[in-house]
Amino acid sequence: MVDTSVVLSGLKLDNPVIPASGTFGYGNEFKDFYDINILGSFSFKGTTRDARFGNPTPRIAECTSGMINAVGLQNPGIDAVIAEELPRLKTFFHKPVIANISGFSVEEYAYCCEKIDKEEQVGLIEVNVSCPNVRHGGMSFGTCPEAAAEVTRAVKAVTTKPVYIKLSPNVTDIVSIAKACEEAGADGLCLINTMLGMRVDLKRRRPVIANTMGGFSGAAIFPVAVRMVYQVAKACNIPVIGCGGVHTAKDVIEMMMAGATAVEVGAANLVNPYASKEIVETLPIEMEKLGIDKLSDIIGVVE
Repeated sequence: MVDTSVVLSGLKLDNPVIPASGTFGYGNEFKDFYDINILGSFSFKGTTRDARFGNPTPRIAECTSGMINAVGLQNPGIDAVIAEELPRLKTFFHKPVIANISGFSVEEYAYCCEKIDKEEQVGLIEVNVSCPNVRHGGMSFGTCPEAAAEVTRAVKAVTTKPVYIKLSPNVTDIVSIAKACEEAGADGLCLINTMLGMRVDLKRRRPVIANTMGGFSGAAIFPVAVRMVYQVAKACNIPVIGCGGVHTAKDVIEMMMAGATAVEVGAANLVNPYASKEIVETLPIEMEKLGIDKLSDIIGVVE
């Protein structure tokens, strides 16, 4: 029997497969397709202090080997998640969940993280720094080392659980931002979030998406994600969760060889609701083909 287990900052997962935030809701929609307890964990929908309706429609544009979305962090707000979503989740998911937190100010990040940190079901907090900093002209927190570090310090000051910072790929030097987060106390990093993309409706001569631009995800971005995971894992001494374009068990193994300790599956879940299940089931088969007995042994083996 091969060993698919991995450990993220003391949190042991049966396998490294984690559906990514924004592609799995709060788990409820997927529980009717299969027993989601076969997953390592999952990262629930990006949650903010206040409820958000999100961006105007259309929010989705198809692309070759991918998609663009501009959903706009639609969510019921932190209080509703704690009062309604987590109790419901407890009835069908019996493992620690990853809480994805978003914000538009340092204070909002800290407020939400302090609240979610008290929830027993939450094993790890994932902080999305790809949100626009409303006090600095809308520039994403994750595009500036100083801003990313500021969020990290603020969140770490009010939490007891491991904090992973989810990084944006829309930067010139992702390593400098990763290192800034590490120095500010981050327990781990998650990368990459979506890239920035756009499509044009030829007949209307207007952007397909009402928001003009959106997050580009899917298989097409996988090589970029592998490259960035490799760079950050080599430069930092904290665990990395790899994310971006993962569709198969082979992708998971490749991402781990590049330096990831666990791997998130995003857009694939929207195309095929069984995607993460199929990856979990195929992973031992691919390990045996490659002569891998213990998955944790291959983390960062690529020189």
